[in-house]
Amino acid sequence: MIQIVIFLLVLLIYLFTVGGNLTILLLFCLDPQLHTPMYFFLCNLAILDISCSTNNLNNVVISFISGDNRVSVLGCIVQIFIFLSLTCGELLVLAAMSYDWYVAICNPLCYYMIMDCRTCAILAIVCWLLGTLESIPIFVELIRFSCYKSNVVNHFFCDIMPVLKLSCSDAHFLELYILTVGVVISAFTPFLLTFVSYVFIIAAILKIHSTSGRHKAFYTCSSHLTVVILLYTTLAIQYMRPHSLVNLDSNKLMSLFNTAAVPILNPLIYSLKNKDVKVAFRRRMRFKNMIAKTKA
Repeated sequence: MIQIVIFLLVLLIYLFTVGGNLTILLLFCLDPQLHTPMYFFLCNLAILDISCSTNNLNNVVISFISGDNRVSVLGCIVQIFIFLSLTCGELLVLAAMSYDWYVAICNPLCYYMIMDCRTCAILAIVCWLLGTLESIPIFVELIRFSCYKSNVVNHFFCDIMPVLKLSCSDAHFLELYILTVGVVISAFTPFLLTFVSYVFIIAAILKIHSTSGRHKAFYTCSSHLTVVILLYTTLAIQYMRPHSLVNLDSNKLMSLFNTAAVPILNPLIYSLKNKDVKVAFRRRMRFKNMIAKTKA
C-alpha cells in the first residue's frame, strides 16, 4: 500500500513538472510577446527541469510498473553524469538570468542592444556546454571504479554521494574534485555572479523614488531570487560535505525536494507571479475558444 502511494505521488510530481514546464515552452513558442531574453532563459530552465526530472524520476516509475529495480553500473554512472550536467547547467542559467535582470533594471535604455539574440544564444550555449564539461571528470573517474561494497544503492536514483559510499576504490581524487573544482566552478562562480548582480539590482531599486516603483521592481525580481535560494540551499546541504560525513537518509529527502519540488515550483512561481505569462495564457485560451466557436 505504501509503495502504491509513493508511486502515485512520484507519478503526479513528474506529470505536474513536465506539464507545467511544457506549458511555459508552448506559450513562449506561440506568443510573440514573450519572445524576450527573460523568457528565452526561462525556457532553457524549463528544458533543464524536464530533463532532470525525467532522468531521476523516470526509473522510479518504470521500476514500479515492471517490478524490476535493477540498473547496470554503466547505466547508474550515466544517470549521475546527466544529473550533474543538468544541475550545473541550471545554476549557470540562473546566473545568466540574474545578469539579464541586472541589465534590465540598471541599464534599461540599452537593454535590447546588450541582450540581443546573439548574446542570449552565446550565454545559453556556454551554460549547457560548461555544465557538461564540468561533469566529464566525474564520469571518467567513476568508470575507473572497479570495486563496490554492495550492489544496492541507498537512494531512489543514482546519485554521486551514495555511490561514493559504496565504493571500495580510492575516491580521494573524486571527493577532492567535488569539494574544490566542482563547488568552486559549478556552484560558487554562478552564485557569485548572481550575488553581485543582485547587489547592483538592489542598489538601483533603492534609488527609485516612488514606493510603488520600488515595490514593483522587488516583486519582479523575487520570483528568480526564490528559485535561486531554494536550489542553492538544497544543493549546499547535499554536496558541500565530505562523503564520510554524509547522512544518506537526510540526503534522500533533500534530493527528493531538489528533484521533485523545485522543478514544480519553477513554473508555478514564474507563472503565478508573472503578469505577462498570465496574460499570454488568457490570450491563448481566448484564441482557442474563438477557433472552437468558428468550427461550431
